[in-house]
Amino acid sequence: MKNNAACCALRAARWMMVCALPAIAGPLSAQQPQVITFRDAIRIALERNSSLKLARNASELDEAALRQERAQRAPDFRYNASTAQTYGRTFNQSEGRVENRSTQTVNTGVQSSFVLYDASISPSIRAARLGAEAGDLDVERTRQTVVFTVATNFLGLIQNREQLRVRQQSLAAEQALEAQINVYVEEGQRAIADLYQQQAVVASARLAVVDADRAAQLAEVDLMQTLKLDPRGQYEFVAPEFDEAASAQQYQFDSLLVRAIAQRVDLDAEEMRLEAAEQSLRAARAGRRPALSLNAGYNTAYSSATDLNFFDQLDQRRGGSVGLGLSLPILDRSGTSIATQRARIAADNARIAVEDRQQEVALQVRRAQLDFQSAQEQLRAAEAQQRAAELALQTVQERYQVGAATLVELTQARAVSVQAASAIVSARYNLLFQRTLMDYYIGVLNPETVR
Repeated sequence: MKNNAACCALRAARWMMVCALPAIAGPLSAQQPQVITFRDAIRIALERNSSLKLARNASELDEAALRQERAQRAPDFRYNASTAQTYGRTFNQSEGRVENRSTQTVNTGVQSSFVLYDASISPSIRAARLGAEAGDLDVERTRQTVVFTVATNFLGLIQNREQLRVRQQSLAAEQALEAQINVYVEEGQRAIADLYQQQAVVASARLAVVDADRAAQLAEVDLMQTLKLDPRGQYEFVAPEFDEAASAQQYQFDSLLVRAIAQRVDLDAEEMRLEAAEQSLRAARAGRRPALSLNAGYNTAYSSATDLNFFDQLDQRRGGSVGLGLSLPILDRSGTSIATQRARIAADNARIAVEDRQQEVALQVRRAQLDFQSAQEQLRAAEAQQRAAELALQTVQERYQVGAATLVELTQARAVSVQAASAIVSARYNLLFQRTLMDYYIGVLNPETVR
């Protein structure tokens, strides 16, 4: 019974501590939000992005492979030592007879070898160097992709916030109209049905605000995920200024394609991998050629079969050698033929990858140019729609106040005005997105030049 009471008391104490945690953590969590500008977002993403880290690791592996290939030209130097215990008959050189005894032997020395000629080394080194350079270009393209992702998420957040602002302004206007209609109803100038209808419109506008607010919060979560921010933190994302110059900018497909072919680092990486594959093919074919190497060594030994002491034997038996080694493959179980076939297929695959990437770049630039022109037209149409909707709403409001227009007409005019305001927000940020996408497809989007 005492144990049960003690357990109950312990559980109660733990429960009280758990209940007290929110009160303790409340003041600590009420901290100032971290302000993050667009430049800050890019910096954070470049520091934390997993794809960029993996690309850098892959580039380091390519550099290690290059160092390994270059090391084939350097001589090696080895120290060897071995000992053995033999049993049975042993010839005694001192006495000139065969004895049945156990013998201990020690052999030690240094050896070195240097490749004088091997036709596969130079193309292997060139292939590794081209692979390392392609890896560096992959890192650069990954950085551009990170910047593009951050810019896309940032634009999405700003666009959703602007849509929320439009919905909030619409709700405020509808609420003001509801109050005005209520006055008209009390004065007997409008029917009660107008008030009920306007109350329904206000409720619909309030629901639109809720949906827009949720969309803005989800866009902020997406940006936090891209930047790998702590979900428990508080953040304030500062929107950059809208660049009006984008609406007047013009692009020509031919000049864009020339720039993309010259500046797309991923295309350069594919071309380097093609050159590396061709060098690997040369290295594989070189397996049929002879190889010449220089070998040198200096050794000594000790044996317990003689009466001389350890150091005297090491001194008497020391000696060195220098020699040349020639290796000429005659039958290698089709190893060289199979390696050559694999290298030829790899080179053909690399050539196909270059052609596909060239086609992809051209289509991306073409599509981006068309989308950018369409975004410019959409913005101009949205601006015209907004001007017309504002004039129409102003006219209908004046007519409604004097009783010349119905509430249905006013509601329709307000809906058109809200739709126009939402359309111009979407058009403005779609134009910014298309320009950012254009820079990304051309290959000029980087942390230093992103707008």
